[in-house]
Amino acid sequence: MNPGLSLDRIGQALAAFYDDLVAEGVPEHLAALVRQVKPSASDAHTLEVPPGTAGLHKSGRLALIVEDEAATRALAESLFEPTDLDAVGCDSAEAALDILRERGADVALVFADVRLAGAMDGLQLAKAVSTLWPRCRMVVTSGRAIARPGDLPSEAVFIPKPWSPHELLVEAERAVEPKPILP
Repeated sequence: MNPGLSLDRIGQALAAFYDDLVAEGVPEHLAALVRQVKPSASDAHTLEVPPGTAGLHKSGRLALIVEDEAATRALAESLFEPTDLDAVGCDSAEAALDILRERGADVALVFADVRLAGAMDGLQLAKAVSTLWPRCRMVVTSGRAIARPGDLPSEAVFIPKPWSPHELLVEAERAVEPKPILP
């Protein structure tokens, strides 16, 4: 999580987002996922662990959240807390590629915005991931009014903004299912 964002600000944003989700008809048990914020080591003594999450075993696999807007990235990271994936936030495609080079075999999912800080955009990142790490699930999002970008690799999934927590959780579930190895 971005150290410049306080947990209070993130919590307030998540609470407002939760209220919007419930108002839109999202079931409360799914909307409640946005209220879960991973505490930092310094905040661990002041935050309670959500009931039923103590001792959850993570798979050691990663979900890279590639988004240059800190609040959106923090929200997406928090949505992965109840999954088997450890969320790692990146503000650029270049930062994501550094992690992929180091731990590519552990990355199950890359969730990236089309517009990113840095030289590469999300579509270029999607092409690199589909070529170099084909077993990794690639999900691209954009707030632009497009059905699906034409430059997006056929293996990649496109989710338009605003995405719902349910959509991300479905993609996390799909990412932990092993892809078949094609000849």
